[in-house]
Amino acid sequence: MDMLRKELEAHIGALTGKLGAGQQLLARNWFARHEFFGPSSTNQDTHDLPFQRWYRFKEAFAPRAVVDAIRSLEAPPSTCVDPFGGSGTTALTAQFLGIRPTTVEVNPFLADLIESKLQTYDTEALLASFRQVIDLAAANKADPAKLLRDAPKTLVAPGVNDRWIYSVPVAERILAYRQAIETLDNKAHARLLRVLLGSTLVTLSNVVISGKGRRYRSGWQNRPVQPTSVHRMFEAAFLNAIEDIVRFGKRPCSEYTLLRGDARVALTQAEPADFSLFSPPYPNSFDYTDIYNLELWMLGYLKTPEENRLLREATLRSHVQIKRSFEATASSPTLDATMVALEARRPEMWDTNIPDMVRAYFDDLVAVLNQLHRIIVPGGSVMMVVGDSRYAGVAIDVGTILVELGQRLGFTLSNLSSMRSMRSSAQQGGTYDLDETLVHMVRR
Repeated sequence: MDMLRKELEAHIGALTGKLGAGQQLLARNWFARHEFFGPSSTNQDTHDLPFQRWYRFKEAFAPRAVVDAIRSLEAPPSTCVDPFGGSGTTALTAQFLGIRPTTVEVNPFLADLIESKLQTYDTEALLASFRQVIDLAAANKADPAKLLRDAPKTLVAPGVNDRWIYSVPVAERILAYRQAIETLDNKAHARLLRVLLGSTLVTLSNVVISGKGRRYRSGWQNRPVQPTSVHRMFEAAFLNAIEDIVRFGKRPCSEYTLLRGDARVALTQAEPADFSLFSPPYPNSFDYTDIYNLELWMLGYLKTPEENRLLREATLRSHVQIKRSFEATASSPTLDATMVALEARRPEMWDTNIPDMVRAYFDDLVAVLNQLHRIIVPGGSVMMVVGDSRYAGVAIDVGTILVELGQRLGFTLSNLSSMRSMRSSAQQGGTYDLDETLVHMVRR
């Protein structure tokens, strides 16, 4: 661990050498909070890192992965683009390194999370907004039946079949804070406070969230949550945020571009960049929107089932949870051979649309890579952290397929390296035999 920390510090020193002494110290102090509990392709060792601790986000790589990627380049970039922003790790780390980030995110809650981290604040004005929200929420009583009229019925008691995620008193308090936040004139303050309220929602609920989705807590019926916990947890989240902003708010680069929407479309608005680093959703037939249902519905990002459907349709075709078109034309030697094998096993699959989904997934990534070929300057690098999948015993070698597709679009392979082994689903054996790969390509 000590060796890894020294190596990270050396890399940061090299990458921030062009910055002033004060900015170098700020960057070093931020990275000094970085732990080394797991592989850099996971976020498990950054839960207490300033800004990253605002929301517990598992499906992300760690800031040290961003440092390692940039350090491997011949020269540090001045601009960086991330088509799948997620928790904003790439963009935030880039700011600390003096690199101007552009990031894209389709999930409106995550887009707010990213912008909250990248934004600069007047702390006195932010404190005034927080006090205003506290006072308004204390005097307000929200109506869950009205505000969540079209939300899933399991969200608030009595729920469905005696299962619910929030009691009525807890839901009333959460929604009272949501309504108070919505009255703020300062949109940046409202965005941050909404995100911080969102960070409390899982703990206040009867469920837990993992990379596999949502499930009820063991013994949740005997775990009453008090309505007063809403204020206590919201206040604690705000105090953490204000501490981070005061200590690390004035980063070497304060500029950024956030494009909200489907990466396949939003990237058409992106300006030229030197470098791209990202991790797209994996073709594991998991709808990542499910992980954020609590935040999306309780905070008002979604108000109707139709809005929920439109958001799901704007995500990559990496899952079969909604009925949608899987029409696609992507083709490469490895992909075509994989499709033949998947087609032969189609009757054995839990959903017969899976083979079509797999080709559609790569078709969507071709659209993203096409835009990156336009955006990235000649000689610039594109790095992707991707994960393999397996269906009915047929392996999906995502890294190799993307290299073949990228070469047809005008990229040259620089390096293909394994980052870690992931566990396959129980249906596929449940062993750690799926590769997570870093694909490094250079724009010709």
